[in-house]
Amino acid sequence: DKNEYTFKGLISVKTEGKSFFSFSVTLLCDPVDANKDVGLLFTVNFSEKSITRNARIAGKWGREEKTIPYFPFTAGDTFKMELLCEHQQIRVLVDGRQLCDFTHRIQPLNLVKALRISGDIKLTKVA
Repeated sequence: DKNEYTFKGLISVKTEGKSFFSFSVTLLCDPVDANKDVGLLFTVNFSEKSITRNARIAGKWGREEKTIPYFPFTAGDTFKMELLCEHQQIRVLVDGRQLCDFTHRIQPLNLVKALRISGDIKLTKVA
C-alpha cells in the first residue's frame, strides 16, 4: 500500500480568455470507475484563493473542509506537494510546509488505490 504521494507541478498562467483556473488532486478507490468512493478530493481555486477537501462514500459527498493557514500557490510557479497517509489522517505539505490535515473517512485506507491530478497544472514529476 502506498502511504505517500509526491508530485511536482507547474501552475498554468492565465490562458487567453480564461480568468478562472483551478486544479484538483483526487485519491480514488477505483482508478477505472470514478463514480466509486473517493478518499480525498483536494481542489485549489485561484480566483477565490481557496482549497477545499472532501470525500465521497457510498455515492455521497461529505462535509467540505476549507480552513487553511495560508494559500501556497502562485500562478506560473512550480511547487512540490506531498500527501502523507498517516494512521488517522492525510497530511498535505506544499514545498515542505504543512498546509492541512484531512481525517480519513474511508477505512481501511488500503481501499484507496490511485492518484488523479487534473486541471490547470503541468506535472513535472510524480513519485
